[in-house]
Amino acid sequence: MSTESFCDELTALLPRLRRFARGLTRDAADADDLCQQTIERALRACHQWQEGTRLDAWVYRIMRNQWIDEARARGRRAQTFVDESEGLAVGTSGTPEAEVRVEMNNVDRALDRLPAEQREAVLLVMVEGFAYREAAEILGVPQGTLTSRLGRGREALLRELGEVT
Repeated sequence: MSTESFCDELTALLPRLRRFARGLTRDAADADDLCQQTIERALRACHQWQEGTRLDAWVYRIMRNQWIDEARARGRRAQTFVDESEGLAVGTSGTPEAEVRVEMNNVDRALDRLPAEQREAVLLVMVEGFAYREAAEILGVPQGTLTSRLGRGREALLRELGEVT
């Protein structure tokens, strides 16, 4: 595959990558930074990608590894910042769009309360639409482990959202 074709395919993945990054980081600015870092790594390592394999799965794995590295570094730095979500609902009206935003914020908060392993499984399968096998490969776990995490994550989300008692 030519470099131009590789870059075109990578560019087409950006909306999906940003959505996954937002789910991992739970912060829009951090998600943008994670996307940029991921794209940079993918471009530097484009010669390592094997044509005939799924580019999206390869890039998602780069992003997840980048996020793990960043989370470890943050833990070492031990810096605390105010969460951006505290200012998201300021000034909204009671319009249907606002109601949708409120519900999406409820889902985001429920996702935030999931353990990282369950959140990653839910994001990859339920949001990004990866098959169980592909998601398991991205996470580097057996398919049964992914299935278990996904099941527990779904149950926890439903409980958090008041859908199941």
